[in-house]
Amino acid sequence: MFFLRSNYTHPEFRRGFTDMLSVSPGIAAWGLMTGVAMVKSGMSTVEALFMALTVFAGSSQLAAVPLLMAGAPMWVILVTGFCVNLRFVVFSAHMRPYLMHLPRWQRLVTGYLSADLTYVLFVKQFTKPATDEAGRTAQMAYLAGNGGINWFSWTVSSVLGVVLANFVPTSWGLGFAGILALVGMMASLATSRLRWVSAGVAGAAGVAAFALPLKLNILVAIAVAVAVCLLLDKRPDTSHPPHHPAAQPPKDPA
Repeated sequence: MFFLRSNYTHPEFRRGFTDMLSVSPGIAAWGLMTGVAMVKSGMSTVEALFMALTVFAGSSQLAAVPLLMAGAPMWVILVTGFCVNLRFVVFSAHMRPYLMHLPRWQRLVTGYLSADLTYVLFVKQFTKPATDEAGRTAQMAYLAGNGGINWFSWTVSSVLGVVLANFVPTSWGLGFAGILALVGMMASLATSRLRWVSAGVAGAAGVAAFALPLKLNILVAIAVAVAVCLLLDKRPDTSHPPHHPAAQPPKDPA
């Protein structure tokens, strides 16, 4: 979608590009270490390059690579990738009103290019879907610039990690830079008490369930946080007492 002239010539394209550019070094470091990890785990250079160029999902890549090397059944690998990336079901449900006016092929490309920070920056910039053609064009241009630099940073750095795997030790821990970028964006979005509660509950549940196989602790964290926030959101607001009109004096029957 970032090759469409209506997108890359729009001023919002540059804004989206610039917003993502500030966090792209963290994404690049994470991608670099993912490429290194693929080769270090035993994948051949050709296999690692193929995955780096076709799979745009860092966390599920890191979860799937050990299973591939261990000869795990295909259903286990697919379920693991699904659980790790389950958050994108929530992202796509939220993004649906923004994208339903697009042709199917553009929606598919947008879905492929969507990532955590792409989604976060986009919904932070556009809190509601546009209702007119000019607004929709601006939103899609921003998303194209945003997603374009994100994909480029991740893919190029992943390929570079594959090529330089023998020279970049995993002990450097550069992938932690990507986690720091995500934490920074999460903190900027924690603008209400309920969002702070959801982040705290998800983090606690994820740590408590860390021993579960197949990265299911991520699924547990999402489920528990959603359930708790739904319960809290349905509670009646008792901070202000209900307003009752002042009692009127009885009318004089005369």
